[in-house]
Formats: sequence, C-alpha cells, structure tokens
Amino acid sequence: MKNSRIKAVLFDFDGTLTHPGALDFSRIKRVVGCPQETPVLEFIESVADAAEQARIHRELEAFEMAAAADSTANIGAEDLLRYLRSKGLKLGIITRNRVQSVTRALENFESISEADFDIIISRDDPVSPKPSPEGIRLAARRLAIEPSEMLVVGDFAFDVEAGNRAGATTVFLDTGAITAEDSDHTVSSLAALQDLIRLYLPLPAGKFPNDLLKRYLDAFEFADPSVIIHPGIGEDTAAVDVQEEEVLILKSDPITFVTDAIGHYAVMINANDLATAGAVPRWFLTTLLFPPGFTPAEIFTVLRDLETVCRRWGITLCGGHTEITDAVTRPVVSGTLAGTVPRSKLVDKRNMRSGDRVLLTKGVAVEGTTIIAREFEDRLTELGIPESEIAWCRGLLDRIGVIDEARIAAENPGTSAMHDVTEGGLATALAELSEAGGHRIRVRMESIPVFPQTAALCRLLEIQPLGLIGSGSLLICCREPDVKDLIRNLFEAGIEVTVIGEVLSKGAGIEALQEGIEVEWPRFEVDELTRLF
Repeated sequence: MKNSRIKAVLFDFDGTLTHPGALDFSRIKRVVGCPQETPVLEFIESVADAAEQARIHRELEAFEMAAAADSTANIGAEDLLRYLRSKGLKLGIITRNRVQSVTRALENFESISEADFDIIISRDDPVSPKPSPEGIRLAARRLAIEPSEMLVVGDFAFDVEAGNRAGATTVFLDTGAITAEDSDHTVSSLAALQDLIRLYLPLPAGKFPNDLLKRYLDAFEFADPSVIIHPGIGEDTAAVDVQEEEVLILKSDPITFVTDAIGHYAVMINANDLATAGAVPRWFLTTLLFPPGFTPAEIFTVLRDLETVCRRWGITLCGGHTEITDAVTRPVVSGTLAGTVPRSKLVDKRNMRSGDRVLLTKGVAVEGTTIIAREFEDRLTELGIPESEIAWCRGLLDRIGVIDEARIAAENPGTSAMHDVTEGGLATALAELSEAGGHRIRVRMESIPVFPQTAALCRLLEIQPLGLIGSGSLLICCREPDVKDLIRNLFEAGIEVTVIGEVLSKGAGIEALQEGIEVEWPRFEVDELTRLF
C-alpha cells in the first residue's frame, strides 16, 4: 500500500454514488457533434467559435440537469456515507459536471444531502477537470490534509488517473462496463468499499481484529515442509520438525528504535546473530506491539515487510502475536529466530586464539547511518547534507544483513569467531567479542573503516560513529595463515573487509592504538542513536 491511513474520501459522482438515469453520453455526443472517442469537455475546448462553445455548454448543462433529476442513489451509497461520517472522515465529491446538477441529484437521496459533504469540486471550480490531478489537490487543500491522506473512489479511468497522479489512494468501482488499470484497489460494490476502508482507520487498544488477520494469513504461502503447524486464528503455537538437525540455534531481539522498515530490521538483526554461529536462519516468530491509533494498513505494511525479507533469505514466518496497546508509544517488533547448523560447523567464540587476526566487514554504523537518514531526513537537510548523500545513507538499509559474509567466513577453516555489531556500535561489539572469547584484543584505530557519509552526519549531529548501532558490519576472528583466502573470498563476493587488529593473550579488554600510540578505547553506556530520539 502506497499510503496507510486516510482522513477523507473523495467520490466521483455519476455512476459511483448515483445511478445516473438518462445520462447517456453517446446521445449527448451525437447532439453536440462530438466524436464518440472524445470526451465531451475536451471536445468543447477544441471548438474555436465562442458562440458554438456556449451553445454546446447549454446543451450539456440541460442534459446533465435532466439526468440528475432522473438519477437515484447507488446501491449501498447512503449506508456507506453514514458509516464514513460515523468514523469522523471528511467527505467530498469531485465531478466533471456543474455543481448544480450534483445538488439536484442529491435531492433524490433519502437520508443524505449536500450538507453531508465537506466539499464539492466541479467544473465550476478554476481547475482542470479529471484526469488532471489538480482537482484532487484542490480538494486536499480545502480539507486541510495531504493528498496522500485521501481515498479517491470512481467508476472511470479518469478518476483513478487523477487520484494516482495526485498521490492519493485510489479505488476503482468495477461496474463491468469499463476497466481501469493501476488503481490501488478494485471493488465490485460500495458495500465492499466499507470493508476496505477499515484498513485505513485507526485501531483502538486490544488484540488485532481476527477477521483482518485471517485475511492476511489466508493469502500467505507456507512452503517449508518442516513447519507442521502454521500460524492461524486460534493457533497459539507453531510446530517445527527438527528431528534430522544436529544443532538448533535460537535468537530473540526486539526492534524499538525505528518506525521506517521496522519489519526489515527485525528479521535481519536476528538473522545476523544466528549467522555468526555459522547457522542457517530457518524459522521466525514475532510479537508486534502498536500504539492505539495505528491503522490495519500500517500494520499490514509491517507484516508484508516481515514476509518479504523472510522470503528473500529463505526464512519461514511461522507464528507470533499482534496487539494494539498504550504500553508503547511507537511500534515495537520483537522477533525470535531459530536456525540450524551441523555440530561440526558450529562457530563458537571460545575458539579464539592468540595471534588470530580481527577483521571488520563494510564500515562502522551501517544500521545507525540508514536509521538517521530515514528518521531525521529534515534535520539532515537543514544541516546542509545534500539530498544525494541522504539517499545514499537511506540505501544502506539493504546492507544491514551479514548473512552472506558470515556464510563465507564460516566456510573458511581458519575462522574462529564471529560477532555482529549491533547496539552500542563497534566500541561495544569489540568489547563483547573479547569477553565472550576470553581473550584481549588489540585494535588499530586508524584502520577502522568509516564511510565518509557516516562521518559527516555524525560530526554535524555531534555523535560518535564508534558508539552508533552498527548491524551490517561483521567482526571476524581468523587464524593468520587463512586471512588472505578469507579476504579474497569476501572481496570476490563484493563485500569490503578490513583487518583492524589481532587477538592477544587470554583475558578480556581492548588495547587501542592510534598510529602506534596507546589510547583509551571508547565506552558508551547507551547507543549514540538514543541521543537523537
């Protein structure tokens, strides 16, 4: 869904809210001499003689008024309009007719009148008619909302085209007479539209509605034969057959920092950690918590994000829970991921040895850089960072996974340990690796790779890149004789990697050198990203 909530619904009139009675455009075209393949208003504009233009306008207006008098409310129109009013949505009409014909037609409605509509945009307004988007934009301005917060409903291709060009969500009412391509939704009746609009309305606190969840789950494909019990209404657990697996690796982590692409982060952050053990990520369960006021469409966007990234990496989304609760003020996605690895290929950090080289893939703060670009774009623009640089940083979202480099490293016989750089950045990750592996680590500060874009935004925001959340970078410890092969294999796969230090004697802690001079290794109580929120 290109948009995920609405504050107003803008209807085409003839054929959408009404049965237009005698409104036969073939007949009016014959009367005024308009070719059948040409819209009437566009034909009138092409007539050079002003007097002839005026005559055709009079013929058209008389025709529209007669048709309006003969029209009736479309089936379900009045029920739908009352429902939308009860939900606090603003209502509007956009038509190529004159407003007086709309007023006349509304007199034939039983319980709805002109007063029930906040705006009526017609050819009396100084805007180009549909399929131009100008009428949609004018309606949005008069309603004091963005076009993206509007649902445009019509039974003709012009309605869909105008709405799409304005950035609104579009619904094509398929009456069987014509077709319209590229609409966001297609419905066969106004009654069906009422159900569709629920997707865009804020939800109250409580469990996500079962009927909406079932709609999503029924369209989900489960291809993994090891999953015995799939997610479904009334299913509180998932069942997975692991009889033939040697080692089952488990991981759980919540995502609380971001709202943009939160599903993507939730899967990758958990998958990254599994990959550091040499495991193949297999089965994902998630608990999703949203504050009251979120719409089903916004929640389905997260679910589709989860599904898409799971499918990309061959992971089965096999269960979870979704709830709307005032216990959170922004979305929280907590994921649990299980994977498998043969016991002989399990990568255990306790295998670190003195003399192992320490490598880092990509650069520091990959995840933090893309989060900042996505969540604080306006602030970065104000600070003078070019749009092209912000776009590059946003694109790092596709690089927060370390599954590929972890797989390559796991295949190298010299790899002794791996660790994913997450919250607290490289400063925290390297200290964690030292602690888990039971060895001190020496790091050369000048060798640590930092993207120029990351350095620039950290400098302007007065935060430190080494303390910034860093999923997308993988720490690898490798026996010295096997380092060259590992570097070559990573580079052949298009993955940058840098040797930043070496493993020292048993113990715990980081020895940092800057151009050969010992310096203090930074320590961060909380991730630098939290300072921006």
